[in-house]
Amino acid sequence: MKEIIYTEKAPKPIGPYSQGVKIGDTLYVSGQLPVDPKTNEISGKTIEEQTVRVLENIKAILETAGYTLSDVAMVFVYLKDIKDFSKFNEVYSKYFNEKPPARVTVETSRLPRDALVEIAVIAQKG
Repeated sequence: MKEIIYTEKAPKPIGPYSQGVKIGDTLYVSGQLPVDPKTNEISGKTIEEQTVRVLENIKAILETAGYTLSDVAMVFVYLKDIKDFSKFNEVYSKYFNEKPPARVTVETSRLPRDALVEIAVIAQKG
């Protein structure tokens, strides 16, 4: 059975999608932008600041569904500029410092709202 996950602690979807969808023990979290859920505005100007905001949004969705960052099995990262890869990793590694998940990182020409980073994850219990 499909369960829709929603929290006020993460940005409201800007299109016809859910923040997260849980099917069985698997949670699919939609791509998150560095949007502050309180202001609905992009938060931060640097890749480091935006990465923190995105990961905090993801963490809020995970927690709402009863998951933690340690349950994340796969991460999809979209960077506006691949030259930010090292700076991105500095922040990312603080969130996933033990048994990090599998990951794909790609550069994209443009992200919604001109963000520098977007991240989607898949988490699994058990």
